[in-house]
Amino acid sequence: MATPTEQQQPKPAAAVTEEEETRKLYVTAADAQAFTEAVLRGNGAPADHARTVAECLVAADLRGVDTHGVNRLPSYMARVRAGVLDAAATPTLTQVTPAAAQVDGHNTFGAVAGGVAMQAAVDMARVYGIGMVSVKHSNHFGMSAWLVQKALDEGMMSLVFTNSSPALPAWGARSKLLGVSPIACGAPGGDDESPFILDMAPSVAARGKVYKAKRRGEKIPLDWALDAEGRPTDDPAAALEGVMLPMGGPKGSALSIMMDVFSGVFSGSAFAGHVTNPYDPSRPADVGHFLVAIKPDLFMPLADFRARMRHLYDRVVKESEPAAGVDRVYFPGEIEQRTERERRRAGIPYVEAEVRALNEEAQRVGAEAIRVSADGGGG
Repeated sequence: MATPTEQQQPKPAAAVTEEEETRKLYVTAADAQAFTEAVLRGNGAPADHARTVAECLVAADLRGVDTHGVNRLPSYMARVRAGVLDAAATPTLTQVTPAAAQVDGHNTFGAVAGGVAMQAAVDMARVYGIGMVSVKHSNHFGMSAWLVQKALDEGMMSLVFTNSSPALPAWGARSKLLGVSPIACGAPGGDDESPFILDMAPSVAARGKVYKAKRRGEKIPLDWALDAEGRPTDDPAAALEGVMLPMGGPKGSALSIMMDVFSGVFSGSAFAGHVTNPYDPSRPADVGHFLVAIKPDLFMPLADFRARMRHLYDRVVKESEPAAGVDRVYFPGEIEQRTERERRRAGIPYVEAEVRALNEEAQRVGAEAIRVSADGGGG
């Protein structure tokens, strides 16, 4: 049974033990949403922007993508306070053709600009079968799967691209140039419980995992990154000074270039290493995105499409014989769905240092501290 929910107050650094730094504190999805909205509103975000950004961040935490969750809030707010992210700006939509549009984010939150773009793509796809939207002058838009899920909620297939700040070298080079830019896509499944959701970085590991390890005082695997001298490192701080390693060598490098072509070059946003790091409050990020929504019944009746997806799921999950040491085979996105169900029940786990950083943001704007419980159970 969960312990009584309490207001988690920051502790002086000297009073925080190593055990406290690593023990888990649990927050319900509703409390995480309310807390995040309050901090965002306190930093000048309109209520609708605050709700959208909070939904995006909390969705990442619920799916276990902690690198893109509520812990991104301090970096977002630092950029707002520095004047390089406009919390109140409203994206504008320009219709280019009946099935293509462009969104100018006007330097607001990426989740807000991306949400406007995906809704426009869905609306066009309902009429024309496909809708595509290019987004310019945006910011970090959180977990790509959140936008994929937006399309799924409307019964649509989707492609979600973005570019990002330099972290990878071009294959054969040694300096940072390409972003660890995720490629994401989705399609309705044979039923609502088994959609296809792919969201992956072109690197061995997402750079957000390195930031998370640094925040938590953890080591990283030696095959994730190189330090500034080009040597494998398990120190996340050294990794952030060096370069991430692309998955599959030249294949990961080429995928990252593809993200820059479709998201940066095509949109008119920054590209070729000129996107600003989301933890750098010195200038606007100028991120670009590219989103496509597609009607799944464009070429066949929807019932046939769903039956074919059900067959694919069964072949992958139920009929594939697990390899040695593997309990079962999963469909892309299925593990995250299971994590979400568990975290909705037990709460989202954070460590002491993360809660302390969040509460410092709340204190800046006079918002209430985030409500936590000391064990899982939904608070």
